[in-house]
Amino acid sequence: MSRVGKNPVQIPEGVEVKLEGRILKASSSGKELEYEIPEGISVSVEDKLIILKRDNDTKQGRSLQGLSRSLISNMVTGLKDGFTRKLEMVGRGKRAKVQGKTLVLEIGFSHPVDFPLPEGIEAKVERNIIELSGYDKHVLGQTAANIRRIQPPEPYKGSGIRYQDEHVKKKAGKAAIGGGFTGAGK
Repeated sequence: MSRVGKNPVQIPEGVEVKLEGRILKASSSGKELEYEIPEGISVSVEDKLIILKRDNDTKQGRSLQGLSRSLISNMVTGLKDGFTRKLEMVGRGKRAKVQGKTLVLEIGFSHPVDFPLPEGIEAKVERNIIELSGYDKHVLGQTAANIRRIQPPEPYKGSGIRYQDEHVKKKAGKAAIGGGFTGAGK
């Protein structure tokens, strides 16, 4: 039995939810998100609650109920409060700045990298921290992953772009392997 899927989603004040056929639309202060409800899941909107029920008790039906409930909850939370994701630039000479809807990264390449920000995503830069914020959790996460992909952390020194809460496991360098090489045999 899906423990996540059976919990109703609370609709906060200021968020409007409409069900049009198999599409659930949520809107708040000019922002709008929609989710297409998969087959086998039925949704009802009743007095500030969104209730999801599945048509059958198969494993896929239970999984889809929990997934749909989580995605709908993220939509409502994003429209109410928004989400943030922080990236950290580690290493020497790495700088970033925001110019309009473009994030300009100077990360040691021969040229600055211009990264256009998608609709609904805003960026702030403080020292070596890039803070992304937006109301669509999926787009925000994909944008953060695309920025990280420009220069992922390398395994020896750990320099590059990483999530702020990410731990990079460092490899031992050539000198640290073994006890040293003297060149003389026994």
